[in-house]
Amino acid sequence: MYDRPDYATARSETGFGWSCGGGQGALRQITGTPIREFNLDPATCIECYRTGRPMLHEMFGDDVSPPSLSTPAISYGHPSCLGSELLFPEGGEVGQTHIYKSLEEGIAALKQPVKWAEAGMAPFYLDFRARLQEAFPGEAVGLAFGAEGPLTSAYELRGDGFFTDLHDAPELAGEFLRVLVDSIVDYDYWYGEVHGNPRVSPHGAGMVDDVAAFIPPALFPRFVLPYWEQYYSALTTGKRSAHVEDLTIAQLPFLEDIGLCSYDPSISPRLTPPLITQHCRVPYVWRLGEIHFREMTVQETSDFVFMAAADGANGVTTVVAEETCNDKGVTMIHAFIAAGKEAKLLLDEGCSREELRDRVSAEGKARLWERWCGYNGPLSSRGGARG
Repeated sequence: MYDRPDYATARSETGFGWSCGGGQGALRQITGTPIREFNLDPATCIECYRTGRPMLHEMFGDDVSPPSLSTPAISYGHPSCLGSELLFPEGGEVGQTHIYKSLEEGIAALKQPVKWAEAGMAPFYLDFRARLQEAFPGEAVGLAFGAEGPLTSAYELRGDGFFTDLHDAPELAGEFLRVLVDSIVDYDYWYGEVHGNPRVSPHGAGMVDDVAAFIPPALFPRFVLPYWEQYYSALTTGKRSAHVEDLTIAQLPFLEDIGLCSYDPSISPRLTPPLITQHCRVPYVWRLGEIHFREMTVQETSDFVFMAAADGANGVTTVVAEETCNDKGVTMIHAFIAAGKEAKLLLDEGCSREELRDRVSAEGKARLWERWCGYNGPLSSRGGARG
């Protein structure tokens, strides 16, 4: 039986923290490795890790955790094994094809058993992982060939048609989601076994389901919550966490309904820390994305950390990626880390969150968060659109 958080105290008990890690994109950038070759050629990936990790450490220092050693990060392992073709464009991220032309076709296909290790590109990436293990003996190597949450997976398999399915055939859409979650869970059981993890974790399970944000709030109780519950109940008796981008204020209360212990809004242009804090009691971490670094100054980076903490975030996070592998990026990453350390230290010593606002510049107080959201223009007055 899942023991839901006490939201009256969850935020205060969670406290505040910060994190900054390197990603595979940073390795590719710093070594000049094309993304397509990195994704498809084990030798290229191995060399990128071998030369890139020391370069990244030399550039950013000990406070930036190195990219975890794994196969190329691909979120479409589950649809690939169901028959979706993975697309590897020159210079771009991996894509995939939508394979079910109707709900009926999808339901029938999803009910069929799948030998995940033998399906789609799983054999290729299992061999890829073995090559990495040979190249880096003694290091743990992950298989980054994952599955996403119910609504995102539904879009991956049905495409845009899924959004009209909800209105045109709601009963059938519900059945599609039910068998889809069964398939995702079965895939996750196999995926966990690959990494030596138990099928049902007593500690917790996470979910990435950005497309849930496309579901209107009025339809959340019917088409989102039951399938999130089906997912979590099958995978853990412990804590529940979720990464869902682009939710709205009206959707935030559902995060409590499902019993989340932590929430990652990531890039959510219609939300700010004050809005999340006011409309949802789930502990959350506020992300400084790569897109934000393009136009921000060092002062704005520091302001971001203190302002997020003052406005109720339980942490701040960022990832060293392509945009930050340069002299300006190094300075800004170090400013982010220094502010994160200071904010955490002060809060741990009993400083109130409101006192942290005194460490935000006058310009930062004026711009955060009124001009932060992508729909309202860039943070800085220097121009340029946010993507």
